Amino acid sequence: MTFAATPPPRSRPPQRSRARRFVPLGIAAWLVLEIWLLTLVADAAGGLTVLLLLAGVVAGGYVIKRAGRRAWKNLTETMQAGGDPAASSGASAKPGERASSGSGNTLPMLGGLLLMFPGLVTDVAGLLCLFPPTRKLLHRRAERFLSRQTRRTPGSLGDAFQQARMHQPDGKVVQGEVVREDEGPAPRREDPPLTR
Repeated sequence: MTFAATPPPRSRPPQRSRARRFVPLGIAAWLVLEIWLLTLVADAAGGLTVLLLLAGVVAGGYVIKRAGRRAWKNLTETMQAGGDPAASSGASAKPGERASSGSGNTLPMLGGLLLMFPGLVTDVAGLLCLFPPTRKLLHRRAERFLSRQTRRTPGSLGDAFQQARMHQPDGKVVQGEVVREDEGPAPRREDPPLTR
């Protein structure tokens, strides 16, 4: 007679992270705000609201197309020069300028994408990503945030995921160490030949 191992009873349910708790609420509040602002503008401007939304889609498409062409041009110039495509940000930098960590196309593409979303709040956020002074400010803030995050997490992304998974109360990963003694190759099996 065999007995199955029973898992230990849980003392309390796992905690939800703050992001999992507040992101859905933030998205719902954003949607309500967008709809409310669109109804206010529709009452004030009438049919111009549809033209405003269409203009945002057209402008966003143009911005994304232009930023994509610039990124493609930078990539082809770097490849023709024989450089590393991953480090293409420094290829177009002038000798006196500091080479930034990005090629400068991320925020314009994000701004174009935000312009394409229907809504006034996203249009304002997209314009902030496109306006040069606010774009520089957002770029500096993002660089600082990302550099702080990379200082906190040593190793690669896989290491961070593995470490995070080990600390989950219901995770399937068992902390331990595999010890394998390297031996010579196993002796070759010699089976009798098959006859027909």
